[in-house]
Amino acid sequence: MKVLEKFEQEINQAKKDGREIIACKCNNEVKSLNYDLKESDVIELIDTSSKDGHRIYVRGILYIMAKALNELYPKALLTVNYQLSSAMFCEIDNMPITDEMICNIKERMQEIIDKDLEIRKIIMNKEEAEEFYSKEKTLRGIAQIDNKQKDSVSLYYCEEYYNYFFGVMPISTGSIKVFDVVKYKNGFLVRYPSAEMPNQLKEHKVNKKLLATLEEYDDIHRVLGIETLYKLNREIKEGRTNNLILLSEALHEKKMADIANDISKRKNVKMVLIAGPSSSGKTTFAKRLGIELRLNGLKPVTISVDNYFVQRVDTPKDENGQYDFECLEAIDLDLFNNHIKALLNGATIDVPTFDFKSGTRVYNGEKMHLANDEILVIEGIHCLNDKLTRAIPMEQKYKIYISDLTVLNIDYFNRISTTDTRLLRRIVRDNNFRGYSALHTLKTWDSVNRGENKNIFPYQENCDAMFNSSLIYEISILKKHALPLLKEITKEEPEYSEARRLVEFLKYFEEIDEEYVPKNSLLREFIGGSIFGD
Repeated sequence: MKVLEKFEQEINQAKKDGREIIACKCNNEVKSLNYDLKESDVIELIDTSSKDGHRIYVRGILYIMAKALNELYPKALLTVNYQLSSAMFCEIDNMPITDEMICNIKERMQEIIDKDLEIRKIIMNKEEAEEFYSKEKTLRGIAQIDNKQKDSVSLYYCEEYYNYFFGVMPISTGSIKVFDVVKYKNGFLVRYPSAEMPNQLKEHKVNKKLLATLEEYDDIHRVLGIETLYKLNREIKEGRTNNLILLSEALHEKKMADIANDISKRKNVKMVLIAGPSSSGKTTFAKRLGIELRLNGLKPVTISVDNYFVQRVDTPKDENGQYDFECLEAIDLDLFNNHIKALLNGATIDVPTFDFKSGTRVYNGEKMHLANDEILVIEGIHCLNDKLTRAIPMEQKYKIYISDLTVLNIDYFNRISTTDTRLLRRIVRDNNFRGYSALHTLKTWDSVNRGENKNIFPYQENCDAMFNSSLIYEISILKKHALPLLKEITKEEPEYSEARRLVEFLKYFEEIDEEYVPKNSLLREFIGGSIFGD
């Protein structure tokens, strides 16, 4: 019996309640609704408000868009590039995109959805797949052939159209209820609901600085000829790894130097504020930026926001009654601003230290004074929120947003999630330096993301500079560390489905020996061996 048949009543009731059941978990593995059940299987239905359900929904929209485009403009060379808010930015490389084209694509997508067409998965062994690709002369899904760790090749068919998408797909086109397609810059956006609001589209927010940063790195990848994983793996297999690493690291060096130069030109700037989501490489970035600032005649002095927590008894609590250490109000803003003002005015302060065991702030006699050639460098989750430094004039602040914004794709239809790259970094770092298992990291990751969505991402466009900490080659390094940790997670754990997804993802990457990674590389913050200390 299939999942859809067994749980048809529950699925229909969910639809009446405004929830779209799009897949299921079977023994903690994500499966489609037409999966054949065994009597002993434990099933959990997945709707589009969950992380897994949202991924599948987006995958379904992109599949339908690709099918519509292929039917209308069969010669179009489509590239699914990167996510911008709740939308995917796409380009067509070989023809101009017109308003008429966008209208036609959107209309055809709606027709495909209204027909509620079946999307079926076809699995071939490697021999069958090689014969198939020799006849079809297509690149859709061909990356699987090159993957030595995959015994089979899968394609999703809808009528005569086929394509490969990494992960589970909706079982029919009718699963997609809400979408939009709009012309945007030199491409177009495929818009979809967020997991938080799965039944409606939010107003699209234009993130100009984020887009500019992504475009810059996308252009560099194109110049290097490494837009897809296939091309990256080819560079590695053909012995050009060292050159690849040197180019990636040189890009980081250049961007840091550019930011330091910009800071030095702004004569009124007295403090540098750095913020970014988890595992962006903020610590190493701050140290390397400090070196660049020294070359510009500025000596960086750091001050820790963590030492300005309010007393534990005064810490706000979240909706579950737990202390919310990530909210802005957990910081003693008055004391912090008074100390910053005093330092910028040439005074000396008594530096506090927060005792996390007792939950109190103590003073150990440490003093701080800022010389004329010194500049404050502060790193923290609220650093782009001007309320943190509300007493400091804007012209004295220079704000930097840092994140791992990978623009590398598996192929032209399957992008690599920036969140996944940061998660892999965190899994490796947590194990290397904090003694945490991959299971522990996965258990806490949703909470980390919620904090980022609340305290970091809304302020990213407030920055003066945006630094992309991604490295073209990093997952090929992280694979060796992360794969065995993820494989330790058993089927009994709810996190098994996420671990397995990451394992299958990592299998696509050729490994690189970490001895090639420079000692000052930002990546060393996660794998160890950094010249700055671990």
